[in-house]
This record gives sequence, C-alpha cells and structure tokens, in this order.
Amino acid sequence: MMHKGDPAAADSAAYVAGLDGWQQRQVAALRAAVLEAAPLQEVIKWGHLVYLSNGPALLLRAEPRRVLFGLWRGQRMAALESRLKPGGQFEMATLTLFEDTPLERATVLALAREAVAMNAALGDPTAVLRKR
Repeated sequence: MMHKGDPAAADSAAYVAGLDGWQQRQVAALRAAVLEAAPLQEVIKWGHLVYLSNGPALLLRAEPRRVLFGLWRGQRMAALESRLKPGGQFEMATLTLFEDTPLERATVLALAREAVAMNAALGDPTAVLRKR
C-alpha cells in the first residue's frame, strides 16, 4: 500500500499495482468504469489518479483506510449521488469509500459522464484561479 510521502507511481498501472486488497480492487473497478464512461486523459498528479477533460474532472485517491472518488464540480451532482461531500475549491465534492461501502457501477459511469459534460459546457474548473 502506498502512503503519503511515498514516491509517486510512475503511471496509473503502477499506482493500482501498488495498492493492496480491497483498495486495489476498488480503485481498479472505479478506474475501469471511469475510462469506459468518457474520453479522459489519465495522469498521476498530486500522488493519485487524476482524470482530465478540458481541465481536471475527477480523481481517485487511495488512503490507508479509505478510497476517495472526487469530482471537481461534484457539488452540482448531488442528484446523481447524495453521499457526495462538499469540500475544497472549484465546487469539489468527494465520495468516501470504505471496504463495505456500496457503489453501483452505473453511478460511477453517470458521475464521470456528467463531470466531462460540465467541463465541456463550463470550461476548466481551475481556470478561475489562473485569472486572478
């Protein structure tokens, strides 16, 4: 299991391979669904998986006891997933997943598609900081 402060994975496959147990299975399943949902660029940024489409759209981050599924405009997506917790900049919201947290593949697909659609319609969510 990778920990905060460990060297960043060389690529997304290495990131997933560096995980163990349920977190590896969860991140692999989320990653597969996200990549199926829409054309996204997958990169390692800030030490975790980030998916770009006209700017950052979503992220997957494994931590010691949980997996985070974050969406840059997730605060606008409560109708798709009521457990999204607002926090951070850019209308960010995160779904915290534990080993026993249910999450339907269809929900992941819908969230990823909506994230891409919002970035297409509204632009890069981080552009507001660059304009200051």
